[in-house]
Amino acid sequence: MKKNQIWSLLIWTLSLVFLSGCDNGKTSESVLSQNTLEACTTTAVANRYVVQWEDGTFTIEHAKSVEDFKINFIQKKLALIKHIDQDHRIQLKTNLSPSYSSPTTLAVAGLNWGSTQIEAPAVWSQGFRGDNVLVGVVDGMIDATHVQLAPNIFSIQQFNNELNDPSQNQHGSHVSGIIAADPNHGPVTGVAPKSKIIGGQFIANDGGGSLGEAILAMNSVAARGAKIINMSWGGAPCVENLKSAFEQLSNRGIILVTAAGNDGTNLDFSPSYPAAFAAAHQINVAATTIDDFMVFFSNRGYRTVHIGAPGVKIFSTIPHNQIESLDGTSMAAPFISGVAALLLSARPQATAQQVKLALLNSVDTSASVLQVSSRGRVNARRALDELKKMLP
Repeated sequence: MKKNQIWSLLIWTLSLVFLSGCDNGKTSESVLSQNTLEACTTTAVANRYVVQWEDGTFTIEHAKSVEDFKINFIQKKLALIKHIDQDHRIQLKTNLSPSYSSPTTLAVAGLNWGSTQIEAPAVWSQGFRGDNVLVGVVDGMIDATHVQLAPNIFSIQQFNNELNDPSQNQHGSHVSGIIAADPNHGPVTGVAPKSKIIGGQFIANDGGGSLGEAILAMNSVAARGAKIINMSWGGAPCVENLKSAFEQLSNRGIILVTAAGNDGTNLDFSPSYPAAFAAAHQINVAATTIDDFMVFFSNRGYRTVHIGAPGVKIFSTIPHNQIESLDGTSMAAPFISGVAALLLSARPQATAQQVKLALLNSVDTSASVLQVSSRGRVNARRALDELKKMLP
């Protein structure tokens, strides 16, 4: 064999090695999560997989079985694949709870007691209402026809195929109203009433959703320009790709606001995800009462939970132009998203880290010391003052 033929054969062989992924030791088993191979939880969605590609993108893929997936998908695309998890289901936990304050206290406080307590009006009076700040809401259906939401809907995309039932799928509309309800068209006022909502729906009528669809929704709202992403859901198990998605978005300077969860547990010792992820620009939120104490059902943790916000008897928008009161850390998280939008409207040049620090370094501890890293409840006025010190 001639010398140039030997070199050609060698180059061709090395190319095959590279394309097969063998150059870095990748195999079908190494890219496929061990949790998938062991079917580690009852929340796994059979024969459905979340693929993270080497370029950082994600897709949802289907197969007849794990073995079929390995042979007919993974082996053919191995060089392009970074990691694969089996898809999982999450389920919203509804709180049907008693009143945490007397009816008289609630009547005096009014429908918008949460915004008043965190001193959002003091920021509005300075001319900052979240003007044109894009906030992603990765959640359930958002009723874009609601009179108090319609003026502030930027776009909505649905990532499940279910036909929405507005009588059941109310969570996303309620969360969105806490952030951006327009007071010119109804009785409730969003924390950032001039901000704009980018919806990414993955939660269905039964309150459940796929983590793979959540990842697609997160990336979609980010691609449409969201500077803040609110995620008022949790209970995700052992899914590495969800953590990777969080880290990627955080590294892009996007503020990720998560609900701590409603199990009454300490996340430092009993982590639940995505709440317990430690992405650099993640803010994990506990729920507080009108009397400024942490409510019993709220998850907590001095390391994994960052800040408290109102989360009891929160009135906001639901479909069919209605208003309803709900409880939960799902309601507390959008208060933080709304305040973050206020801060970005006041200082558009602020980084995600500066906004996070302003929020955590300015908390109100007037009533109690909360079991969160900042030890307190959000205060919008003080957070803006803190940000102004960083960016005069």
